[in-house]
Amino acid sequence: MPATCRTHLMVAVAVLGVAFLRDGLHAQSSTTNPYRATLGWERLPAGRVMGTVSGVFPDPDGRHLWMLDRCGANQCAGTDLNPIMKFDLDGNLVDSFGAGLFAFPHGFFLDHEGFLWVTEGGSHGDARATLGESMGMGHQILKLNQQGDVVMRLGEAAVWGDDESHFNGPSGVVVSPGGAIWVSDGHRGGNNRIVKFDREGNFLLAIGGGVGSESKEARRFSDPHDIKMDSQGRVYVADRGNSRIQVFDQDGELLYLWTHYGKPSGLFIDRNDILYAGDGLSGMVRSGPPDNWRSNLGWEKGIRIGDLKTDQAWVTHFIPQHDVDVGAGIEFLGVDFEGNIYAGEVQRRRLVKYVPHRPSELREHSR
Repeated sequence: MPATCRTHLMVAVAVLGVAFLRDGLHAQSSTTNPYRATLGWERLPAGRVMGTVSGVFPDPDGRHLWMLDRCGANQCAGTDLNPIMKFDLDGNLVDSFGAGLFAFPHGFFLDHEGFLWVTEGGSHGDARATLGESMGMGHQILKLNQQGDVVMRLGEAAVWGDDESHFNGPSGVVVSPGGAIWVSDGHRGGNNRIVKFDREGNFLLAIGGGVGSESKEARRFSDPHDIKMDSQGRVYVADRGNSRIQVFDQDGELLYLWTHYGKPSGLFIDRNDILYAGDGLSGMVRSGPPDNWRSNLGWEKGIRIGDLKTDQAWVTHFIPQHDVDVGAGIEFLGVDFEGNIYAGEVQRRRLVKYVPHRPSELREHSR
């Protein structure tokens, strides 16, 4: 299909191949899959299990990984478990903290100074937010040091809104090397906007916004589920309800609108500007308000990988959902410096490690 180009905007539609699976007809970019799925990488203390993993980042030391886990389940409110965990590369848990700080931890980011950022992703009216709100938690973004101390809070605890100082289920956060803070706000049923703040937390701009404002128009959103940034400072929004990625510059101008990454829930951009998009919902008939966000029929669940250094960032590798019987699959994911992918599956509440079995191909791809 041709791409339609406008000033500051390119709408890219992937050329689709066709794959027949036992659950029906799926469309998918014709790509290679140089990965194999493995389970059981993590080694947790007795009695602790992995829940929904909603973020993974490699530590700059190259020897550790940071993960955000919803306390062995899909909720942290009312538990005394630590949702932020630090592992070595052999899967051994070496540190953890954050108990009692979060109800429904959702977005996760490790900035260039080593600070950890976590969002509270439950929107008001969502059952996943109700318990936290009753306990005085929710609708905030917290910045922590690596000892677990909270050093900044954005938003007002348990108070939802869509003005310059309130959120409604913020789903993701990313921070530029210069300190600019971008937030996708919010999770399904939330504000459907992205917001930018300066390094001190002062409001700078917002794009989209408001409960019930779901829209397919450019610069509008439906369940903006994650947000990331590349080395050039371009901001990538997983506009999940619209089955697309919207890309902005630091002034909030729209650069690209991409539909060839399926129905992205989580994004990760590595230090080589390779984009990894986790899609755990495509190909399923789903229901529930808003009516237009859930179904992306004709596409397969999995991880799509593209090179952001190319003009159109076409999908170069596709990793199919390794267990086709799972319901909601991969959402958030991260990649270590060796190219291993760590992805959290929502329905099964487990971590899957994808190991490259064609290292030479991946090295060529990331040049």
